[in-house]
Amino acid sequence: MRFRQLDRIIDLQPGKCITAVKLLRAEEEYLKDHFPCFPVMPGVLMLEAMFQASAWLVRRTDDFSRAMVVLKEARNVKYADFVQPGQLLEVTGEIVKRGGRAVTMKVQGTVDGSVAVSARLIVETYNLVEDDPSRAPADAMMRKKMRLEFERLYQSSLEAVN
Repeated sequence: MRFRQLDRIIDLQPGKCITAVKLLRAEEEYLKDHFPCFPVMPGVLMLEAMFQASAWLVRRTDDFSRAMVVLKEARNVKYADFVQPGQLLEVTGEIVKRGGRAVTMKVQGTVDGSVAVSARLIVETYNLVEDDPSRAPADAMMRKKMRLEFERLYQSSLEAVN
């Protein structure tokens, strides 16, 4: 992931739900343009944070057996509030349905207990080798990279407790 929209995973119950957080920092590059006199997290990045949390839940649920987890569809996206620098966006997601390669998620982002964004996401999981056997090394590399990133995100919440 090039653009990380989560700082840490607070709680994860494989096959069920996830809670993760993002502290919006004033020095984030995109805030200079969005908007100069009223900096807020762009809605598309709020959606991206919800997708990333969903992807981590699916990866962990499947024990990282799929190299790719991609956003297939975002439904009923509702924006209700802004996220401003210094505020913590708490993202929660739960698995609603699984079928084949698709996983349907109910997700929301809250700030100080108030819903800022909500949606239903459909993510798709697969391995590149399914379409091209020569891509097996890429699958292995991606699974390894995602495991390491997951450990970093989840470990930070475990260290905060200790």
